[in-house]
Amino acid sequence: MTSAPAITFEYRPSARLRWAGLGIAGLALAAIGLSALPWWGRAALAVVVLVATVREQYRLQHASTLAVGWNVDGQWTLHAVAADEVVVTLSSFRTLGGWVQLRLALPERCFQCLVLASDNSDPGLRRRLRMRLATVQADATSPRI
Repeated sequence: MTSAPAITFEYRPSARLRWAGLGIAGLALAAIGLSALPWWGRAALAVVVLVATVREQYRLQHASTLAVGWNVDGQWTLHAVAADEVVVTLSSFRTLGGWVQLRLALPERCFQCLVLASDNSDPGLRRRLRMRLATVQADATSPRI
């Protein structure tokens, strides 16, 4: 089998993901408001939800653009604007419809989660990623003799 070409792309957070987060926070606030907790419990939970939502929205809004690469040898690289290129490993992935979620393990024992949706990547890139990830998954599940 011939090897697939390297895949490189620039990543920025999805705007749809930000809106989905705001919708989920709104539903959580509605559920808290309709709960049977005392008023001070509802207020405390609402503050927690609001703080978490503001932090996540700030993080997504001010995230730097990343350059991500997957070379022919299967090595992943991550390059942030203000940092050097880092070799990472693919920890896990999911494909949901046309979306692709990549979970990359960084050397500092932390993870970088990338969600590729229709508003932050082109369909050709997501299709090539899904095809290569399917071959990786098939290789991992095939029995070794």
